[in-house]
Amino acid sequence: MSPAIAVTDLVKHFLIPVRDAGLKASLVSLFRRQHRTVAAVDGVSFSIAPGEVVGFLGPNGAGKTTTLKMLSGLLHPTAGRVDVLGFAPARRQAAFLRQIALVMGNRNQLVWDLPALDSFDLQRAVYGLPAADFRRTRDELVDLLDLGDLVRKPVRNLSLGERMKAEIVAALLHQPRVLFLDEPTLGLDVTMQRRIRAFVGAYNQRQGATVLLTSHYMADVEALCRRVIVIHHGRILYDGGLVGLVERFAAFKTIGVTLGDGGADLSGYGEVVGVSGAEVKLRVARADAPRVTARLLAELAIDDLTIEDPPIDDVIEQVFAQESAQAPEAPGTAVQEPS
Repeated sequence: MSPAIAVTDLVKHFLIPVRDAGLKASLVSLFRRQHRTVAAVDGVSFSIAPGEVVGFLGPNGAGKTTTLKMLSGLLHPTAGRVDVLGFAPARRQAAFLRQIALVMGNRNQLVWDLPALDSFDLQRAVYGLPAADFRRTRDELVDLLDLGDLVRKPVRNLSLGERMKAEIVAALLHQPRVLFLDEPTLGLDVTMQRRIRAFVGAYNQRQGATVLLTSHYMADVEALCRRVIVIHHGRILYDGGLVGLVERFAAFKTIGVTLGDGGADLSGYGEVVGVSGAEVKLRVARADAPRVTARLLAELAIDDLTIEDPPIDDVIEQVFAQESAQAPEAPGTAVQEPS
C-alpha cells in the first residue's frame, strides 16, 4: 500500500533581514541590505500510512508548522520531495485540495461577524458539495461536537472552545482523507480538550483519515497517537512508537513505595523525589530499577509498590534539553543584497 504522506530530504530556508541598531545602520541598509539564511526545515524524511495518526512534536521554532504548511501546499520547499495522496502539494491542484484539511488553533477561517452556518455554506460552494451530502455531513459533525444552536450565533460571540469546534466542522465538511492539525486544542480548557480529542479519534475511525497532529499538550498525543515524530532545529530526532520514545530517552524510573510502618529513610535506595503520608517516591536509574525493587521487597515491610516511567512531558523536555546542549547555535549564512 502506498503511503498517504511521503517526505524525502525536505528543506525550507528563509531569508531574514538583519541590521544593527541606530540611524547609521538604517541608512546603510537602504543601499546594502543584509540577510541571514535560516534553515527552518533541514533534510526531513518520513512517511505515513493511510489511516495512521501520528504526533509531530517539537519546541517552538523546531519546524513543525513550516513542515505542515509545505505538506498542505501553503509553502514551497527549498529542496526535497513531498508527496501527499500522490500529489505535489505546492502545485495546489483542486483535486488535491479537496482531499486535505489544515486546522490551526491560532488561525480563524470563519467569517467573524456571521453565524458559523453561513461560513459552512461558503465552504459548500468552494468545494462544490452536493446539497444533500453537505447537509448530512454538516448535521452529523454539529451533533458529534455538540454545537447545537451555537452555529446560529455570530462567530465573534462564541467562546474560544465553541469557535474551535466550529472551525473543525468547517474544515471537515468536505470529508478530507488527510487532516493536518496544528495545535487544535490551544488555549482550551481541559474538558474541551477532551471533547476535541475524542472527536478526532472518532473521525479517524469512521473515515479512515490520515492525521498528522502537532500539540504542546502531551495528553493529546498520548490519547491519539501510537507513533510520534520528534523534530528539533529542523531535523528529526526520533521517529517511532510513543513507548519506544520513553524507553530510549528516559534514563530513570519512579518507584512508589507505601510502607506499613511508615517513617523509614529510603534515601539509601534512590533519590527521594516526593513524600505523601506513608508513600515515598524514589527516582532510580532505569537499569537499576529491578535490583532496587528486589531490595525494597526483601528488606522492608511494604504495603504497596509501583514502578512507573516518567511522564511523557518530562521525557520530551529532557530530549529537547539534551539536544539544545549538544547542538551548536542554529546556522545562518549572511548575504548582502545591493539595492
